Amino acid sequence: MKKRTARKLLIFIVLSLFLLTGVLAYAFLAGDKSVSPLGSIFSGGEAASGDGAQGEEETEPTPEPTPDPYAITEFSPTHTDKTKPSGMIEFTNVMVDGKQLSSIKKYKNKGTIDFGVGRDYTDVQGVITFRGNNFRDNPTYGAADMKKFKMKKLWSVPTKSLTLQGQLWSGNGWTGQPLLVRWPASVKKHMNMKKWAKKDDDLVEAIYASLDGNIYFLDIKTGKQTRDTMQTGFVFKGAGALDPRGYPIMYVGSGYDSPGGKSRAFIINLLDCSIMYEYGCADPYSLRGSLSYFDSSSLVDAENDTLIQPGENGILYLIKLNTDYDEAAGKLSIKPGRIVKWRYKGKRSGSTYWLGMEDSAAIYKGYMYIADNGGHLMCLDLNKLKLVWTQDILDDSNSTPVLSVEDGKLYLYISTSFHKGWRSSSSADIPIWKIDAENGEILWKTSYKCQSLEGNSGGVQSTIAVGHGSLDNYIYVTVAKTGGLYNGVITALKKSSGKVKWEQKGPYTWSSPVCVYNSNEGGKDVVVYARSDSKLMMLDGKSGKTRSELDLGSGNVEASPAVFENILVLGTRGCRINGVKFK
Repeated sequence: MKKRTARKLLIFIVLSLFLLTGVLAYAFLAGDKSVSPLGSIFSGGEAASGDGAQGEEETEPTPEPTPDPYAITEFSPTHTDKTKPSGMIEFTNVMVDGKQLSSIKKYKNKGTIDFGVGRDYTDVQGVITFRGNNFRDNPTYGAADMKKFKMKKLWSVPTKSLTLQGQLWSGNGWTGQPLLVRWPASVKKHMNMKKWAKKDDDLVEAIYASLDGNIYFLDIKTGKQTRDTMQTGFVFKGAGALDPRGYPIMYVGSGYDSPGGKSRAFIINLLDCSIMYEYGCADPYSLRGSLSYFDSSSLVDAENDTLIQPGENGILYLIKLNTDYDEAAGKLSIKPGRIVKWRYKGKRSGSTYWLGMEDSAAIYKGYMYIADNGGHLMCLDLNKLKLVWTQDILDDSNSTPVLSVEDGKLYLYISTSFHKGWRSSSSADIPIWKIDAENGEILWKTSYKCQSLEGNSGGVQSTIAVGHGSLDNYIYVTVAKTGGLYNGVITALKKSSGKVKWEQKGPYTWSSPVCVYNSNEGGKDVVVYARSDSKLMMLDGKSGKTRSELDLGSGNVEASPAVFENILVLGTRGCRINGVKFK
């Protein structure tokens, strides 16, 4: 009897140990470290909720989403008593397909123009319009990997000059920014590129419209021609633009009349470099006569297939393109259909305060911001073609407005030129403004005393660089002819107050500065700009200390650079296009 009892007890102990071992093994494999199997089986503890197989798992708390620094939470454009359009603008008109409407109120847009923040303008790899996007805030693609903070000239390609009506146009001038793009193989397959260029999957093509009437196509790594130069005979002062949908289309305007006729704007098929469409030539709708220059870099509303192009003739063009692109077959066509023209007249427009828009438009949602030759900064509702507000910026402005999102609100930075004889024949204050993009009110201004020469203006001829990332607290501005006719300054201003963080003096410049962001861990972000003495300067973005300088050796630099990762491309008035590597 005792032996049977002992045997039963032994069997019970063995079975219990076996069961315990199994439970421990199951818990280990299941990865449940929050519940003790011993506690649940032997302590009389309650089984875990759910299916009862194990104890309740502890879950990691859901992390709070990182705030999007580019999210705009407040945006209801209107005017104040100080920024009513009627205070500066005498009238506006709209023409649709050749017929002027009797009233702006009768205009009905087909589709809604609705641009997002600048970073969402395109998925194309590259810099495809002046200053990169519809905010005009980033003429760079990707980040540079800099360790030594040195600049090395990779290549230099010669360009030409063109003499028209006794005036010499050489190389690349204001604003003259190159376009940089990495085309997919499926698009390159049908292009008139050289065979080696089509085979190079890493190829980034620089497309550069120049003052000599030519459009150049270059490999940014070597400077080799990716295709034959396109000869037009028309002077190109401003930057062109590529289609944000990745379609092989270039939009570019001429800045001067040529032996081939009056200046005009072009839409170019980049599969074969043929001109698909021309417009704006001596447009009779212009209030500025037959002048038909186009220095502004266009934008495209991808959703509505609509080209948006301001002109120095005082007309804004909205052109429904009706684009048909078959990427697989390599076939591209446009059939411009509905053509809308908006024009205006300022109350002081005349022989001095001219009509016309030379800078490039910035757009958010359906609202376009642009300055003009007559000292007007305008906010225009593109869906109603109604002015929302205007601000007096004193002078002929060549500075493109730049949009910036700060603490959920949208702001605008801009400056102006000093056109000799308008306000003064000697010197004048040139303000740099921060403006509320909703209502046009000036929030702060920082001024520099500038001089000017006839045909060679002082002031801010460039476009402001708005810092991001580690440089998010600052804007960077080049001011020409301050401290002397041939002197200038680059200044870093605090976004919050307009106070000077640092400034560096030197020869003047019309070229726009560029913020270059460093991918190297622990590396610093820099500001790069070019001067009239042919020097390319790299400065520490926070301190203004010179990190590097490079002599381009080819005359005055008026054009603005574009950057693709570690490579900068920039043309000069000395008839050279240069490729520069950051190291």
